[in-house]
Amino acid sequence: MNAVHGQQQTAVTGPGRPPRPDRLFDRENEWEALVSFAGDPHPGPDLGVVTGRPRQGKTLLLESVARATGGFYFCGQQATEAEALRRVGEEYARHREAGRPGPWRGWKECLDALLALGDDRPLPVVIDSFPDLVAASPALPSVIQGALRHSDRPPPGNRARLLLAGETAPVMTRLFASSAPLRALTRLVLDIRPLDFREAARLWGIDDPRLAFLVHTVVGGTPAYRHDYVNDDVPAGLDDFDAWVCRTVLNPRMPLFHEARHLLDEETGPRGRVICHSVLTALAMGCTTHGGAAAFLGQQLTDTSRALAVLRDRGLLRSQPDGLQPGITRHHIADPLLSFEHAVARPRRAALEQSDAETVWREARTDFDMLVAGRRFAQVCRDWAASYADWTALGADRVTAAHGSLSDPSATAGLDAEVVVRRKEGLLSGPLLSLGIARWNTSMDMHHLQRLRRVLERLEPRDGTGRVSLALYGAAGFSPELHAARARGEVMLVDLERLYRGV
Repeated sequence: MNAVHGQQQTAVTGPGRPPRPDRLFDRENEWEALVSFAGDPHPGPDLGVVTGRPRQGKTLLLESVARATGGFYFCGQQATEAEALRRVGEEYARHREAGRPGPWRGWKECLDALLALGDDRPLPVVIDSFPDLVAASPALPSVIQGALRHSDRPPPGNRARLLLAGETAPVMTRLFASSAPLRALTRLVLDIRPLDFREAARLWGIDDPRLAFLVHTVVGGTPAYRHDYVNDDVPAGLDDFDAWVCRTVLNPRMPLFHEARHLLDEETGPRGRVICHSVLTALAMGCTTHGGAAAFLGQQLTDTSRALAVLRDRGLLRSQPDGLQPGITRHHIADPLLSFEHAVARPRRAALEQSDAETVWREARTDFDMLVAGRRFAQVCRDWAASYADWTALGADRVTAAHGSLSDPSATAGLDAEVVVRRKEGLLSGPLLSLGIARWNTSMDMHHLQRLRRVLERLEPRDGTGRVSLALYGAAGFSPELHAARARGEVMLVDLERLYRGV
């Protein structure tokens, strides 16, 4: 099976391949995977699956592939089966440049006609928003399975490449889980993820690492937010960032102001909306475990767990074991805009309606730095360690990075390391390689290095930490003593410049 997840793959180009359109930012690897699948010359129909959260450019990517290869594209929507069949018939007629076909009596006849488009050459047949079609026609997956398995109906040389696409949701997860019948027939699995922090900086055309990070902390790496959602407004510089926030995400006249609530409503539906908003607020406040979120909300553990599961299934959370206590699962909000909404905007909706955005933002800026930027900075540092750091700096070329914590009987608070790097061994995390502390608005000094050493001392009896490297990640600078410690090889220092341009 050919699988592409995220932006870690190396792009490959080949002769005769249609070029990626200029209007598609980045997505070189995804484009190559799709055109390779669409043009695969081997006989027999094939199935591919494309998933992704809303606003990531999935539809634009699929439409562009279909257009560049002369393929067929149809986007489903919430409708009865009869209406859906009528609409796909109209698209089919347009594609064939023929009169309207006779009415199909069901999806079996429809799929036979669509797959027949690949009788003469490899040709992609794209069905987007597939879950909407399944909602009205629950038997559709079985019909597809039958059409692909029983390839005696089409000519032996049929090379239709059926691409089923939909947002990351329970329907797609259920239909294409590892044990599902359709998964056994799938030769391409492609997940369209948000751009990472470096790619987002290029999307917004921002060279200053500090400004790029601040913008990323508000809008993340969702491509759709770059243009229409902010009316093409990009901050002119660091001095313009605060005003940009007031002009865009805190401006009720801009689509970005309403997007976080719309996104959550789309993903969770009316029943789970209230509890999911509350759970996201708890996470934004730093309650990253099941128990911590439940205690913050005054809810039963079972209710909180269900909401966490809903958010995780929709791709709105990152859930992973604690880097130092693997028995604890920590949850972090995946989309920066949702973090901003629940830590900054949502608690101040009434004030935004009664006062000007500039006044509200001045009062909210401390919360933004502590609750939003500080935690997002730690996540960016983990992403850098996992994706961009030179393997010689961390000790392995494939690593995982997580938040780690230890209880400290001698202190009122525990010992935390925001960047715990371990060797990646298959699907598991292996030996500890590096411990790091991340600070956004605090200049770091020897106190922070001593704190890391204390964490390491607590770990040595049980974790075999003789070769663990220490790292300090800071956006506000390092003391001369720390630079001297780095020169002696005692610590790795990572600033914003290194995060955005270095290894």
